Amino acid sequence: MPGAIHTQPIQERLDWLLNLSRKHSQQFCDPENYLARQRYQAEHPTHIIALKCMDGRLHLPHATQTPLGIIRPFRNLGGIFDLGWPYMGDLLEQSVLEAIQQGRRVLIIITYHYSRGEPSRGCAGFDCNREAALEHAREIRQQVEAIFGQGHQTVYPLVCGFETDEDALILHSSDDQQLDLSTLTEEAVESLPARLEKLLPDMPAQVRHDFLPLVEGNIRHVREMRSLQRKLDIEHREWMICVGRGFDFLHAPNVALIIGPYSPDLSDPLLKAAGIIRNNMEKGRIPDDGFLLLSSAPYVEPGPDAARAELKARFMADFSARVIEEALPELGQKMIRRTATLHWPTRRLNLLD
Repeated sequence: MPGAIHTQPIQERLDWLLNLSRKHSQQFCDPENYLARQRYQAEHPTHIIALKCMDGRLHLPHATQTPLGIIRPFRNLGGIFDLGWPYMGDLLEQSVLEAIQQGRRVLIIITYHYSRGEPSRGCAGFDCNREAALEHAREIRQQVEAIFGQGHQTVYPLVCGFETDEDALILHSSDDQQLDLSTLTEEAVESLPARLEKLLPDMPAQVRHDFLPLVEGNIRHVREMRSLQRKLDIEHREWMICVGRGFDFLHAPNVALIIGPYSPDLSDPLLKAAGIIRNNMEKGRIPDDGFLLLSSAPYVEPGPDAARAELKARFMADFSARVIEEALPELGQKMIRRTATLHWPTRRLNLLD
């Protein structure tokens, strides 16, 4: 059970993680799941990208009940991005252009998060200031428009809040109208298409059709969350820091702080993540017998592509470990390092050490 794994000794947590990755690869490659994924994408062809915080509570597939592999995530501290960052901009453009060349539109969900019940459970990247986080999301939307156009007929940027107490989404229109999905009842689902069209009139009909399952899934998810005990879920209890790309198999919320290799300065999100891990230990939310630093880089083809991924993963592991050990030496002594590459077509994690 994901809820119980946080209390287990570190070795049992590591075994659980590797087992999770193996099961995810097996399920991803299973013929039935493969065909179901292909069918879903045929029925909902819009390519969905999510820009979001490294916070382990922000798990969009979980919160929208969306099949894994549909939403393409980009993660960084606080959901803080700058599309002028060379690597970030290149990856985003590549992802968008590949979809367009396949005749698909693109929905870029730009997220920020906060806690309605306790502001201190908000986003550490913005010192728990919801308005500052929202303003940054709007700035990213403007950057997307500067790159891909303001007509929104091919690439649609959507600012979306994530309220972590109930995992509820808050949709923002370009003119600052809002739709808080936690306020909608089951009966309101029938009127959702009309509500979305009114809120987002410039969203293409196909994109709106493909976004609707995520909205409906979130409404169901919020209703389910209200019937559960959420005390542990709404607080940080992550016990690993993941650096790089290829962590889709971590589909349990509040397990990992995931830092994408996008910012030219990775030390800031690394230190924030390490501080969260240390605080989790001090507050007794996780055992203090160790935490995991997992570095990963994906590859598609054998040969140079795989070799380059190994070099990237090892560099990120060495860099991340050095930053944490120099700034937080006591925590560094509790660090367990694992370095891996991920075969993207099969989602297979290959441990290097």
